[in-house]
Amino acid sequence: MAKSKSRPVTTGSNNEPNVIVKYFLDTRAELRRVTWPTRDETKNLTLIIVAVTLVMAFFLGALDYIFQIVVAGIVGGDWIRIGIAVVLFIAGTAAFYYNSQEV
Repeated sequence: MAKSKSRPVTTGSNNEPNVIVKYFLDTRAELRRVTWPTRDETKNLTLIIVAVTLVMAFFLGALDYIFQIVVAGIVGGDWIRIGIAVVLFIAGTAAFYYNSQEV
């Protein structure tokens, strides 16, 4: 805990420090020691977060659309969409198997 430069705040006659006031004093002292990012660092990190969010939204949206088509085909009995589902399942299984192999 950071030590405050001010004298301890006491309550009553028993000289015990007030825990709420001590908490806020310690918090203030701790926040003074924080290294805050510069404006440029904040701007760059925000742009990275927005870009990654947009890429992930597009990726998940595309997956959702593909699965929607596949499930609609399976439910409707469309053999072309069932074939697409089988191919996607085999490709996913192969990718998982390939990725789990040690080099």
